[in-house]
Amino acid sequence: MLSLPVGWFRALLVSGADGRRMALPGSILATLLIKWAVSLHSHSGLNTPPMFGDFEAQRHWMELTTHLPRSEWYRYDLGYWGLDYPPLTALHSWLFGNIAHMIDPSWVALNSSRGNEDPNLKQFMRLTALITDMLAFLPGVVLFSKLWFSSPTSWIEKQTWIFLMLLCPTLIVIDHGHFQYNSAMLGFALLAFALFLDKRYIFGSIFFCLSLNFKQMALFYAIPVFFYLLGQCVQMGAVRGLTMLLKLGLTVVITFAACIAAVTPSIDDTFQMLVRVFPVNRGLYEDKVANFWCAINVVIKLREMFDVPDLVKLSMACTLLAVIPAGLLVFRYPNRRTFLYSLVVGSLGFFLFSFQVHEKSILLPALPVMIFVLDDPVAASWFINVAMFSMFPLLKKDGLVLVYIALVCLWNLLNPAMFNYRTDFAKICTFGSVSLMVGWHIVEITSPPSKRYPDLDAVFNILISTAHFGIFFLYFYYQLWVSSTKGALSSASSSTAVLFVASPTSSVSPLRSPTKSFPKSLSKTKTE
Repeated sequence: MLSLPVGWFRALLVSGADGRRMALPGSILATLLIKWAVSLHSHSGLNTPPMFGDFEAQRHWMELTTHLPRSEWYRYDLGYWGLDYPPLTALHSWLFGNIAHMIDPSWVALNSSRGNEDPNLKQFMRLTALITDMLAFLPGVVLFSKLWFSSPTSWIEKQTWIFLMLLCPTLIVIDHGHFQYNSAMLGFALLAFALFLDKRYIFGSIFFCLSLNFKQMALFYAIPVFFYLLGQCVQMGAVRGLTMLLKLGLTVVITFAACIAAVTPSIDDTFQMLVRVFPVNRGLYEDKVANFWCAINVVIKLREMFDVPDLVKLSMACTLLAVIPAGLLVFRYPNRRTFLYSLVVGSLGFFLFSFQVHEKSILLPALPVMIFVLDDPVAASWFINVAMFSMFPLLKKDGLVLVYIALVCLWNLLNPAMFNYRTDFAKICTFGSVSLMVGWHIVEITSPPSKRYPDLDAVFNILISTAHFGIFFLYFYYQLWVSSTKGALSSASSSTAVLFVASPTSSVSPLRSPTKSFPKSLSKTKTE
């Protein structure tokens, strides 16, 4: 099936050089329009005093970083949205807070601006999310596409991939609907992954450190990144490998030191920042999140059986047990495809088993999954649909149901390969999955809320989503195993993967492994 984006890019390709130059600006403008349309709707905590929500948290951090000395940033009134993200988030808040103060001081006035819902302030905040997206996430997408689709015959695939990455509904609905700045963390991470694939390990390490220093959740990628770089160092030989390892270690130390020194004037302030960034006293999971701990809580009340320190140890042990084998595989076989699959497995393992996970943390495994949106289209697109479904209780709470429906429909209508099944088994699996999720929505809408079990709908959502994520975890682990044992051969060519992937491609980038998963309709036309 020829989708609208593919048809558009094919027309631009045929039109010549002038047409090809319109492709990237066209994708950027189209997705910017979608993001801005989403931003016109509700946001987290709208009209819900006294704490409001994430929108107010981001605004409040601008307020406190603008007016208070750095020594107070991680100490001030911790009961009201105390700053609990790493240094780059604080600096990001300081920058936009000062700009807001210049435009209208009432937006970030210390204490008196709490709960400010001025329409002009909302427009400013929404604009800061778009600017952050453009400055951090867009460069990561563009650079990665140049490496992943370096062949001149893969122009249509490259432009389609860029468009789909920018259209990713999970990131749009959280950053431009719910309201956060995840695009910075994910953009820095994507830049790091691209630089690693290009063997520019020092620069890649700098950007990965920047990702970690923007949001600590980037630790979801840390184990695969560590083992991949270690494996590359080992392959260089003793002298060159040890030299590179020392350079990487020094790069990490210097980057972290520079970021931390920028916001914490003293050692005591540094320790306070770490306490805020890693709050082990909050509990095993946050609200209603589709991971193992929240799902198992339906039958086993772990939080009532164990103290918090014991739960931390339990979750850490389970997380390492789930993720370390992926790290060892990428260490032993540090090729590009193995690295990218290890990022999926590692981040999804952290999401399922680590301590204090939020619903929004599904954005982290969604990023490396999206990289495979054209190589393993059905699995990747299906994962994004499930990720959106898993966040529905949060989005409903935020008043974003209409946005949720619109983004899911856009994603599936504009995705060129979502329903390009290779086998009947894949069709049956996805149809059954979609039917289950749609059926849940129908029951949730038509049935009155249970007075005895008010969270029953959310619990069923968690169970459905967690079951899906567990299956995806095993599937991508298998893909990782096949990619490691076959080296440069694509895991999509394995006998199991063909259950989920689409048709073969005739044009493959040198940086991408040969794959049987790319839609034929995208690879018919070659560049002139």
